[in-house]
Amino acid sequence: MYGSIESADLDDDGLIRVVDALNRHISAAHVALLRVIAEVDRRRAWHDSGARDLAHWLSIRYGMSWWKADRWIKAAAALDSLPAIADALETGVLGIDKVVELCRFATAETEDELIGWASDSTCATIRRRADLEVRAALNETTEFERDRSLRYWYEDGGRRFGLEARMPSAQGAIVAKALERVVDQIPAMPSYTDGVVIEARRADALLALCSQRIAGDADADRATVVVHASLEALSGRRNAETEHGAVMPPEALQRLACDARIQVVAENEANDAIALGRTKREPSASMMRQLRHRDRGCRFPGCGSTAFANAHHIVWWSRGGATDLDNLLLICGFHHRLVHEHGWTVQRSHDGRLRWFRADGSRYRGGPEHLATRADHDAFLDTG
Repeated sequence: MYGSIESADLDDDGLIRVVDALNRHISAAHVALLRVIAEVDRRRAWHDSGARDLAHWLSIRYGMSWWKADRWIKAAAALDSLPAIADALETGVLGIDKVVELCRFATAETEDELIGWASDSTCATIRRRADLEVRAALNETTEFERDRSLRYWYEDGGRRFGLEARMPSAQGAIVAKALERVVDQIPAMPSYTDGVVIEARRADALLALCSQRIAGDADADRATVVVHASLEALSGRRNAETEHGAVMPPEALQRLACDARIQVVAENEANDAIALGRTKREPSASMMRQLRHRDRGCRFPGCGSTAFANAHHIVWWSRGGATDLDNLLLICGFHHRLVHEHGWTVQRSHDGRLRWFRADGSRYRGGPEHLATRADHDAFLDTG
């Protein structure tokens, strides 16, 4: 309705009234959008979209930063219990930037007072208070001291790995911080269930840290994971095992060949070694510099993550793929696992463009599905 208004026909006051009206319209739309985002989160409607989490899905689909998407998601969850703040946003009393910061620390008991304070405060002031409120809660730690210990073991016939550690809380805080620094970047895979997502992501964060440490170790001999594999295992029909007895399915073996330094020992039926696989799969330092300069970040459409982005062989290294720039691309840990363990594939065409395909073979493209005509757009809004 506002697109037809000619600004030249309005005096200054009239023009400002139009801006105010548009701001209220946008603010009301923001409330509606946050409520729908909360419903998308509850239904996990983003789950099979190639995104690692809801914030990643919003970032890919609508081009917003992950940081902004994460704040919007948390605000969307909080607004159900903050009706006064929701109303202040809907009527344009408070803007979206102030509301997302207030939602980090406001409660039903404090929201009325906070609305008046936030109306006269800058966004930076509100964000600073939110940072202090959140940090105060995170800094409440226990001081129970225990003897240091860490042990690990294999169980279930070598199919599972157990790990247990105890240490003074001050030292544990360092370990926790190292994991939390990467846990938001190590996403839940599509096969995970709601109840184990955070625990699985912490395990993935630990694996990522250890994989990087092994891959970067200058002592190649001592930092190589030795895998014993029969000819059936190499063809994907049987599990392999490490030198310490850990059972490794074929899909995990193929991904490990990209994530860490390994050497595969091919064996016959008598367990005699008949061939030693290559241990040099990682690109040289100069090649990695060229690869990072070319790709900038993860090459999955709309991702761009640089955290734990490693070189991936388009034709897999375990299948004889060459370690050269034409056969390499940067890919983050989440999308790496989509390729190796969830059936997604990527191809590079002669013009250098990448094409991604889901496990069912269908082509994947990032971004929303565009409506063909203005009439389609209006019809969609009428049914919404």
